Amino acid sequence: MAGARARIRVKVLGPVQLEVDGVPVRLTPLTVRLLVRLVAAGGEAVPVRQLRRDVWGLADEPRHLDQRNRNEVQKRVLELRRALAPGAPGQDTAGTEVLRTEQQVTVQGPETAYRLVLRPEELDSARFTAIVGEALLAPPATAAHRLSEALSLVRGRPLAEVNGEGFAVPFVRRLTALQDAARRELVRVQTDLGRPELALPVAELITHEHPDDAEAARVLDALRAELRARHGAELLRHRVPLDGQRADVVLVRGDLFDQADCNLVIGFSDTFDTETAEDLVISRESLQSQLVDRLFAGKRRLLDDRLRAGLRAVKSVGTETVRTKPLGRRVRYPVGTTVVVPVEGRRVFATAYSRLGNDLVARSNHADLRLSLESLWASVAVNGLFKPVAVPLIGSGLARVTDLDRGQLAALIVDSFIEACRRYPALTPELRIVILPQELARTDLAPVEQRFEDLVLGLRAAD
Repeated sequence: MAGARARIRVKVLGPVQLEVDGVPVRLTPLTVRLLVRLVAAGGEAVPVRQLRRDVWGLADEPRHLDQRNRNEVQKRVLELRRALAPGAPGQDTAGTEVLRTEQQVTVQGPETAYRLVLRPEELDSARFTAIVGEALLAPPATAAHRLSEALSLVRGRPLAEVNGEGFAVPFVRRLTALQDAARRELVRVQTDLGRPELALPVAELITHEHPDDAEAARVLDALRAELRARHGAELLRHRVPLDGQRADVVLVRGDLFDQADCNLVIGFSDTFDTETAEDLVISRESLQSQLVDRLFAGKRRLLDDRLRAGLRAVKSVGTETVRTKPLGRRVRYPVGTTVVVPVEGRRVFATAYSRLGNDLVARSNHADLRLSLESLWASVAVNGLFKPVAVPLIGSGLARVTDLDRGQLAALIVDSFIEACRRYPALTPELRIVILPQELARTDLAPVEQRFEDLVLGLRAAD
């Protein structure tokens, strides 16, 4: 009884590779050319004379003079058969099920020919052809999945080792045309599915390979325009490159209180003041004042009640006297204290990152801000309902962190968030840093971009 057939994988969509039972097989250059020639035949038998011309480049000779050349063909056929069926009990018959010998009748008499018989799953070009054929008739979501699967098989130009040789031209032309059709269809279905960001890199590849294709250029321009319109106020977007994380960091131009789908972060001083009368304690332009007006309809006492409720569980660090601090609240809490304030189905995280002096000037520094951010993320992990979190450029307002510029403040927020993602796998799907339009010109975002570049490089080095 014949043994089980080995698991064969022949890859020709790029540099030729042969795997048998999951193990790469090294072949001599001539044997690789023999394998390529048989694959290019598309399952048809190839006579020995044709193999000699295409693989060895030998001219036909009279039969009584070409026995040595025939022996060379047989030697390479035997090498290929043994590679296709390693460990087969009979070395003379190994691999004959996959690489068959046939006799063809010609006007010059019978002639030996060889046929490579591979199952569709054993040849990547056959799998590619079948998957693309199915995908072209499928509904968009299925088509997108199947086309992406098919194109993932492509590692380069088909039959790269014999590029341009006559016997390979029809095979390469057919696969190249099918690959191009698959890419164009993938762009179309991803666009239909509302995913232009996935269609864009494929469209860019098409225009790179077809620089004179006006229709491909038009499609690419339309995709770029749609993405620009979709991004709207987005300034940058990066996925946190950590295993198990699907959190995005987004910087947007806009108003914090317009981020209606997010929990909000509001910076406070260590006294959690909200009084804006006569602009003495809290400025009417501050986020705390806007919080009262825009989310609490001007009802400051309602906000104060919720802050007090959250602070009951926090031990104060001191209380000022009326003489030392005649205005504002006098109970001080640790920098880093974060109070969760429920508002209409979402959360406002009030975090103390500065100290309000008795002269009513709030002061903070790098260390205070980092401490408050660490406390913030711990609270978000527990109370954030896994909603996006919108954060202003904390430390850039009246309670300014003087040892950091705006770009460095943004980078610090991002750094602390990435570290928190390592500790809390389900922190938030999106950190949205909101920068006021009038502040954008004074905010260098290069430090944030550099953080992500350094992080990706570090992870690659660790691998």
